[in-house]
Amino acid sequence: MKTKIEAEKIVNAVKKIDGIEIVVENTEDAKEAINLILRKRDLFDKNDLGKLTDFKVTAFQKYETSAVNYKIIFLLEFLFEEETSLDTKVSMIKGIQEFFEKV
Repeated sequence: MKTKIEAEKIVNAVKKIDGIEIVVENTEDAKEAINLILRKRDLFDKNDLGKLTDFKVTAFQKYETSAVNYKIIFLLEFLFEEETSLDTKVSMIKGIQEFFEKV
């Protein structure tokens, strides 16, 4: 399952959780930042998070009004244990999306 998150929201989340301001320029930066966020297990259901085996990050640019005005968007693909139910996957993705909406 996949979801997308703006780079700015990732930066804001790390600042909120750890009190540091980071720069997210590429997929490696984004993956490291998401790992910082996910390590705070109290933010997500521990049982659901335990079924997450890994995630992949890809980037693309979203142009708002011109080639100069754009946002970097990261596409997160979550990889779960094989027997993980769809409900668990949806719950995990929903929790992550809700967390980033609040940031």
